[in-house]
Amino acid sequence: MKKEKAVVVFSGGQDSTTCLFWAKKHFAEVEAVTFDYNQRHRLEIDVAASIAKQLEVPHTVLDMSLLNQLAPNALTRSDIAIEQKEGQLPSTFVDGRNLLFLSFAAVLAKQKGARHLVTGVCETDFSGYPDCRDVFIKSLNVTLNLAMDYQFVIHTPLMWLNKAETWKLADELGALEFVRNKTLTCYNGIIADGCGECPACVLRKRGLDQYMNEKKGADAQ
Repeated sequence: MKKEKAVVVFSGGQDSTTCLFWAKKHFAEVEAVTFDYNQRHRLEIDVAASIAKQLEVPHTVLDMSLLNQLAPNALTRSDIAIEQKEGQLPSTFVDGRNLLFLSFAAVLAKQKGARHLVTGVCETDFSGYPDCRDVFIKSLNVTLNLAMDYQFVIHTPLMWLNKAETWKLADELGALEFVRNKTLTCYNGIIADGCGECPACVLRKRGLDQYMNEKKGADAQ
């Protein structure tokens, strides 16, 4: 992989930024692709562009506004509340988002001569989204290879990590402070530690607190 090229599906959040650092370590060339689907906070796109520039990673923004038209939800409509009712997916779930994002990323990657796709989906600390599951990624990988007669490999460095382990990976990559201070994970559009109240912020903070406590304990031994 050290001689090959990868395209990272990049939102400017904690997970995808950690994956971007991971990709830069493992591949000779790395590019990032961000999708504009008229998401709730346009700042997400600006943050992604800024991080890509700071890390000197070529960055493409693709217009996916059709997704906003097809799948109204809390991430595409400011008048829909961010909530999760018992037995249901969160209102932040966007039907088909990862299917479409990875498919379009693959088309872009093939044009750029890249065989590797990197995405920050995770089946451990997640909100129950079906398109974050390992079985979906493996299935799509086969489908993309057949559809384009091209041998893609989809990498999911975070698939089996909880949030504390994701922070640990960022730290091992020398990127913990960068990820903590420059990324946008918050559903309310607040950079870094966020609002502290939305589901994304709660998950992020709980993982960070757990990792820092574990690290402190290890250092004390």
